[in-house]
Amino acid sequence: MATDELSPDLVEAFRKLKAAWPTRGWSWDGRFTCLASSFDSEVADRARAAAQLALPQEWTSSKLQSAPSVLRELAQHTGGLRSGQSLFASAPIGRSHAYGLWWPWNDSTSISLRIGLIGPDFSERHNSRLRDLFGVTL
Repeated sequence: MATDELSPDLVEAFRKLKAAWPTRGWSWDGRFTCLASSFDSEVADRARAAAQLALPQEWTSSKLQSAPSVLRELAQHTGGLRSGQSLFASAPIGRSHAYGLWWPWNDSTSISLRIGLIGPDFSERHNSRLRDLFGVTL
């Protein structure tokens, strides 16, 4: 990626995701350098459909070996994929991806989705643009 801007297609996909998101509230997860939103499992189907607007590829723990290496490394860095967890991703953007980590909580009533950018074609400038798109400040 030769620019410090996100591609227009990715920006539009994220706008659709945000518009369809069934709950309010996104925050910045500095631990994993990504957006985060937690929601009740009652809206899980709507949340999953919204996430897939921007991140249509999905891997589970049993399918992770078929994911691109940058995504497998992300899963490893974030603790691996456990039963019920998923890793969503965009189509490749150069050597990089937008991703989503779908993490049900142990309480069986809450789920988190973390959305970020991974790979050598993204920089802090891209993360800043991602935060702007979702209305998140540091």
